[in-house]
Amino acid sequence: MRKRCTADMGWNVFVYVKGFFGRAKRKSGGTGTVADECFCRGERIGKEDRAVRQAGCREENALRNKHGMHKKCGLCMNSPKKRDWKMRNVFLNTGILTCAVFALTGCHGSRGSIAFEIPAEFDAEKQYEITFWAKNDTNKTQTDIYEKAIRDFEELYPNITVNLRLYTDYGKIYNDVITNIATDTTPNVCITYPDHIATYLTGTNQVVPLEGLFADEKYGLGGSEVRFDTPGAGEIIPRFLEECSFGGHYYAIPYMRSTEACYINKTYVEALGYTLPEVLTWDFVWEVSEAAMARDEEENYLVNGQKVMIPFIYKSTDNMMIQMLRQKGADYSTDAGEILLFHDTTKDLLMTIAEHAGTGAFSTFKISSYPANFLNAGQCIFAVDSTAGATWMGTDAPLIDISEDKLVEFETAVMTIPQFDASNPAMISQGPSVCIFNKKDTQEVLASWLFAQYLLTNDVQIAYSETEGYVPVTSKAQDSAEYQDYLSRGGEDNELHYDVKIQAARLLLDNVDDTFVTPVFNGSASLRDAAGQLIETTVKSVRRKQTIDEAYMDNLYKDTISLYRLDQLGGQGASAAGGKADLGELPRTSVILLSSLAGAWIIILLYVVWQRVKRSRA
Repeated sequence: MRKRCTADMGWNVFVYVKGFFGRAKRKSGGTGTVADECFCRGERIGKEDRAVRQAGCREENALRNKHGMHKKCGLCMNSPKKRDWKMRNVFLNTGILTCAVFALTGCHGSRGSIAFEIPAEFDAEKQYEITFWAKNDTNKTQTDIYEKAIRDFEELYPNITVNLRLYTDYGKIYNDVITNIATDTTPNVCITYPDHIATYLTGTNQVVPLEGLFADEKYGLGGSEVRFDTPGAGEIIPRFLEECSFGGHYYAIPYMRSTEACYINKTYVEALGYTLPEVLTWDFVWEVSEAAMARDEEENYLVNGQKVMIPFIYKSTDNMMIQMLRQKGADYSTDAGEILLFHDTTKDLLMTIAEHAGTGAFSTFKISSYPANFLNAGQCIFAVDSTAGATWMGTDAPLIDISEDKLVEFETAVMTIPQFDASNPAMISQGPSVCIFNKKDTQEVLASWLFAQYLLTNDVQIAYSETEGYVPVTSKAQDSAEYQDYLSRGGEDNELHYDVKIQAARLLLDNVDDTFVTPVFNGSASLRDAAGQLIETTVKSVRRKQTIDEAYMDNLYKDTISLYRLDQLGGQGASAAGGKADLGELPRTSVILLSSLAGAWIIILLYVVWQRVKRSRA
C-alpha cells in the first residue's frame, strides 16, 4: 500500500471542505437558488418577478439607509446573505489553500515531537506496554535470550509489559522505522545502527538523547532507584560508547560489538606452499588467491580437486571499501557530511579488484553466496565476514548451511582482515546499538529506558555474546569471572565453547585500539551503501566482459552518485545535531507563493477592518 504524503491529505481536506461548504451554501438559499428572499417585504418571490421588484427594492433600501435601517434586500447586489457568502468564500478558499500549501511542506520537511524531560519519579502503579524491535541472526539461542531478558525484567517491573518483534535484517528494521515515523507508531526500544539513527533524527525529537538519563541519580546508569545491578557510567567501554555519540548527543547505548575477521582454510594455504604471516596483508591474499586458480587438464582446481573454487569471497563490500580507504589514509567523508568517496585512490582500488575478479579469484556475497558455505565446502580459502558470524565458519561449526556430504575437513585460522600496512592495522568496529524513541507520555519513555538499561546487565551481555563472536560492551561483563572462564575454555566443545567463535571474540578484544567508525550524519547510510555498490558493480561488469578503464570509472561514479542521490547529501551532517536536515533556502517559486498567500491574508484583514470602521460610522 502506498504511503500517503501529507500533501495528498492536505489536498483531500481542501476538496472535501470546499465541497461541504458549497453544499451548505446552496442549501442556505444564496445565489443560484430557485427562489430568493426579499428582506424588504418579508416575501419569497420567483425569478420571473425579479426585474419588476428590483427597482422597488432598491428604492426601499435607499429609504432604509436614510433612516439608519441597514438590513438590505436579498435581491440587491449588497444583500447580507450574498455579501456574507462572498466574504466567507474568500476566507474559506484562502485559509484552506494556506493549510494545503503548508501541508505540502510535510513532504519536504520533518515532523516532530515535544522534547523528552525526565520525570521526577517513575509511576510504578500505572501499567505500561512497550515494544522492542530486535534483530537475531536466525539463531534460536539469541531469541531465547531476548525472551528470558523480557521475563526477568517484567518480574522486576510488573507494571511494564514488553512486546518483542524480531527481524533477521537490520535494513528491514530501518525501513519499518522510517515508515512508522510518519504515522507516529515507532517502537519504544529498537536495535539499530548509528547511521540509521541519523536518518531517524530528520524528525525533530524522534529519538531521545540519553546523556540526561545516563546521569540521572535515581534512574540513570547505577541509579539508586533502579531495581537491578546496572553498570555505572564508567563501566561502558568508552570507545564503544563514543560510537553512539554524534550531533552533540548520545542517541544510543551500545548493545554488542563485533568487527570483521578473515576465516582461512589454513590447510589449503599450506598446500599451495605458503605460510600464514603474523599479520594478513592484501598482497598476500591476492597472491595466494591467484595461485589457487591453477587447474588440471580436466578443469579441476588443483588445490581442492573440484570444479568450483573462489579463493577470496567478501561478505560486506561496503566494509571492504571503507576499510581499504582507511588503511590507505584516503578520504571517505567528513564529520559534517561532505562526500569524499569518489577520487583516484578509490579508482585504483577498484581496478585491482577488477583484475582479480577477472581471473575468478575474487567474488562477493551478493554475487556468489555466503562465504561460509564455500569455505566449509572446500571451495574458498579466504572468507571475510563478521566475527558475529563465527559459528558458521569451519568444518566443525555448530551452525552449518550445507549438507554434511559436502563438508571438507580443514584447519581453520581466524585472522584480522587484510592490511596494507602491517605495522598500522585498521579495522571497522560494528555491532548493534539500542535507541529509544520519544513518546507523548514521559513515563512510557522512562519505562523504555529502564528496559534498554537492563540489556546492559551481565546476565544479558554475557549470554548474548556467547552466541557468536560478539564482545560485551561493558567492562563489568568483560572482567567478570563468568566471561573470563568462557574465554579460557575455547575448544572444549563445538557448541558453547566452539574454538573459532572464541578466537573471533578474542580478535576484537585484542584489537579494540585499532578499530574505527565512520562519521554519522543524515545520509551516511546511503554513502555506506554506495561504497559497497562500487565494488559490486565493478565485479558484475567484469563478469559481463565489459572494459574497465577510466571512462568506465567516470560513468560508474556518475551512476552511483545519482543512484544514491549523493549530490543531494553534501553538507547535511548538521542534521544530526539539530534534529532536522538542513535543506537550504526555499526555491524561489515557493518563496513567491508563500509571500503571495501572506499578502492575501493581509489584504483580507485590512478589508475586514475597513468594513467594521465603515459600519461603525454609518
